[in-house]
Amino acid sequence: MTYEIVMLISEYLGYALIILGSLFVFLGSFGLYRFPDVYCRLQASTKSVTLGAMSLSVGVGLVEINWFVKGFLIAALLLLTVPVSSSYLTRAAYKSGAPMWEGAVVDMYAKVHLEDLAREKEE
Repeated sequence: MTYEIVMLISEYLGYALIILGSLFVFLGSFGLYRFPDVYCRLQASTKSVTLGAMSLSVGVGLVEINWFVKGFLIAALLLLTVPVSSSYLTRAAYKSGAPMWEGAVVDMYAKVHLEDLAREKEE
């Protein structure tokens, strides 16, 4: 393959990733509007940022070859930081008493929250 063909394939793949990332961000923003409580909205925003922004940054890195390394570094940082920050935001919302949707089936934080309260009482 010649250099021009490789660059053309890289450019088309980059544009496809940019379109895919834009679609994920749009669907995530729609989820922020549509979902009933803060926990579901945080999940929608986390998925949208992780998949959408990563696809956008990698796509830009493939279209503009000078941004290739920067795009992949941005994607790696997003992959490492977004799930962790979402977890902490969810836990802070739970501890501050944000109400859960009435249709929620499982409360995964209840046991952890009770253990934290018992640990704080002991101290």
